[in-house]
Amino acid sequence: MKRYYVDLHIHIGRTWTGKPVKITGAKTLTFTNIIEHARHEKGLNMIGIIDSHSPEVIIEMESLVTSGDIIEHPDGGLAFGDLTVIPGSELEIYDEQCNGPIHVLCYFPTIAIMREFSIWLSGHLKNVQLSSQRIYVSGLELQRKVKEIGGLFIPAHVFTPFKSLYGKGVNKSLTEVFDPDLIDGIELGLSSDTRMADQIKELHNYTFVTNSDAHSLAKIAREYQVISMMEPSFKELGMALRKEDGRHILANYGLDPLLGKYHKTVCAECLQPASEEDQICSQCGNKKIIKGVADRILELKTADQSPEGRPPYVHQVPLEFIPGLGPKLLEKLVNHFGSEMAILHEVPLQALNEVVPPKIADMIMKAREGKVTLAAGGGGKYGKIAD
Repeated sequence: MKRYYVDLHIHIGRTWTGKPVKITGAKTLTFTNIIEHARHEKGLNMIGIIDSHSPEVIIEMESLVTSGDIIEHPDGGLAFGDLTVIPGSELEIYDEQCNGPIHVLCYFPTIAIMREFSIWLSGHLKNVQLSSQRIYVSGLELQRKVKEIGGLFIPAHVFTPFKSLYGKGVNKSLTEVFDPDLIDGIELGLSSDTRMADQIKELHNYTFVTNSDAHSLAKIAREYQVISMMEPSFKELGMALRKEDGRHILANYGLDPLLGKYHKTVCAECLQPASEEDQICSQCGNKKIIKGVADRILELKTADQSPEGRPPYVHQVPLEFIPGLGPKLLEKLVNHFGSEMAILHEVPLQALNEVVPPKIADMIMKAREGKVTLAAGGGGKYGKIAD
């Protein structure tokens, strides 16, 4: 078995014209740019690109196979050197069983199966070119289709106040919307961690995944997992999620939940902290309160501890959260040490001091050791280092 670094939730990002998103001052989020960035700058071994149902993306993948830049793995996945891409799709369910929209992730082993899924999708949504589109079938029907063609099904960022399973989708239980036997894993999202999620007993049966939900290259691998597998392939990923024959997740790496955008309950207008009982903001009088993930989990709580064998959750502070560490200095660090993950977890202080000012090097070390004070995020605003 080997250790593989995996982030399964990366967007190419499609505008309403179906074209890739261009972030000011950054590279276009194309399939090729994503895989090169994930491999060379982030140090990942496997990624999931969840806009792969778009016909334009399928054409790009096929052209890369034709040119020999990527090779289809016999056990599923697309090999780009030592990086494997898992084609995926993020979709929005809002059927009569849901209280609100729910985002889910569907992954498939081959381009041919993804093309088959894309053709099926085109009859059930408005624009197959785009990411996170509402699909006009029930959650159960989508699950069954994914399983029928050999895919993996994972509810996405399950506690986010908007467009998630527990945030809006159900009252108490995932069984209100889904067949629990057709779920392959649970994605936690940026505002929660294993300890928080395991307060819900029905989640004890599932493997947790921690992914970046990246809409830009910089945000790739702000959350990821380390997986023990024989090789990075779709088949091995499925075995790891099911904990078969020694395959399993060794550790989940993610933001301290305080850094997430929806950890605490706040006023939607001025972001003043509020209690879950508040109907009106004491600061500005606004009547819209956004319930934080921490309060929502307490509402759902049915357990006091994690099940035996749950892998550790390692809190990390991505370099973009380090005060004073701008894009140019970050690029210098990555070029010098090889990957952001090495900087976050391995590079010693003395080596950091040779590349960046001592104040920034010290902050990176404090963040690594969990010795920074964090101000909690909420209402769509990230938390931050308060030191």
